[in-house]
Amino acid sequence: MPKMPRKAVFAAASIALLTTACTGQSDTGATDDPNASTTITFWHGWSAPAEVKAIQANIDRFEKEHPNIKVKVVGNINDDKLNQALRAGGSSGPDVVSSFTTSNIGKFCSSGAFADLEPFIEKSKLDLDKIIPKPMLEYTQFEGKRCAMPLLGDAYGLYYNKDAFKKAGIKAPPKTWSEFTEVAKKLTKSKGDSYEQLGFMPNYHGYETVVDHYMSQWDHAYFDKDGKSSIAEDPAFAEMFTYQKKLVDSLGGFQKLEKYRNTFGDEWGAKHPFQTGQVAMQLDGEWRLGMAKDAGVKFDIGTAPMPVADDEADEYGKGFLSGTVMGIAPQSKKQNAAWELVKYMTTDTAAVVSFANAIHNVPSTFAALKSPDLTVDPGFKTFLDIAQNPHSNTPPASVNGSTYQTTLQDFGYQYESGKAKDLKAGLKKTAEQIDRDIEQAK
Repeated sequence: MPKMPRKAVFAAASIALLTTACTGQSDTGATDDPNASTTITFWHGWSAPAEVKAIQANIDRFEKEHPNIKVKVVGNINDDKLNQALRAGGSSGPDVVSSFTTSNIGKFCSSGAFADLEPFIEKSKLDLDKIIPKPMLEYTQFEGKRCAMPLLGDAYGLYYNKDAFKKAGIKAPPKTWSEFTEVAKKLTKSKGDSYEQLGFMPNYHGYETVVDHYMSQWDHAYFDKDGKSSIAEDPAFAEMFTYQKKLVDSLGGFQKLEKYRNTFGDEWGAKHPFQTGQVAMQLDGEWRLGMAKDAGVKFDIGTAPMPVADDEADEYGKGFLSGTVMGIAPQSKKQNAAWELVKYMTTDTAAVVSFANAIHNVPSTFAALKSPDLTVDPGFKTFLDIAQNPHSNTPPASVNGSTYQTTLQDFGYQYESGKAKDLKAGLKKTAEQIDRDIEQAK
């Protein structure tokens, strides 16, 4: 489905406002009678007709199971609108909230923008470790405080043009990065100062080929045990940046690749470069399957996990995970009723499966991932397996949200283009900036 990546970074001004959105909540956060007749308001970000219809179908099932609770649904709510409502407070705002911004969960939890869910989880006797995959649990909490639950997920993997593979004599998708380089080169057909076909667009602006997606395929740690940036000390980061730069150079160089990239169609439209055949391999989320079919792609599409570091071949199958988060507005006077909806939408197997089937996202519970009612074709199964792989990962939450990721990404732009020459010095300087930003946010 056409949507922005779940890890989308919102404007700094909006996030700064969100920090002051709430004045806090009580330890329990709820005084309403969950059995009393009531109406709660649920704000979500989906806007496409099929998505809105899928949300409403789950709400209808919820109301049938909870006849005392009526739900008013408001869609197409982005974080700016949500922030304004949370700042304003009062009874006109939402009771249940959702966001696509998993990278800012640290800010949501630490600022009190979303209510603490632990009392509700304990009261419901939910053992989340047995219900939800670890990475999804990680991106919905910060420093031991859980302020959100995962509502469907996104898994990132490799798409490849099977027809192009066959013509090039490639029998299987690459499993290690060294294999990936050779495959990408074999699939690349130059045409003057451009390309007839590019094996893979490695540049950081190449639609999902961003730093944290690459890093998910190396064992790495963004922070040390004291909370300091470890990007200059952990060798995985230097290995990734070195590999990506060599891949850029081996496929024609930064300038030639950028010139070709500027001919690409919109990431969310029918003219996406993978769909048009301009690139033979693409890093992307599970939604690309449906979008490619909608675009009328003529070639056979294969899916696989992204490659891993050569010395970590035993971890092949992992990938980057993110997703939608769902929580309770701290100013809500109906938090017990709100929790019933959050619990239903995020842990009820039938609810999760029906929603995943409708909008083609990855289920966020083990039971739903294994449900016989889940619609699964071979291409989509790849992403279900990635979601369940114990080595799959997501960037850790931070008190200042996605700022550290943006800072590292900015260095990536400088290094791949050749503007930054000294990798070691650049990573050290970037780590120092990340630490300063976090200290300032605290």
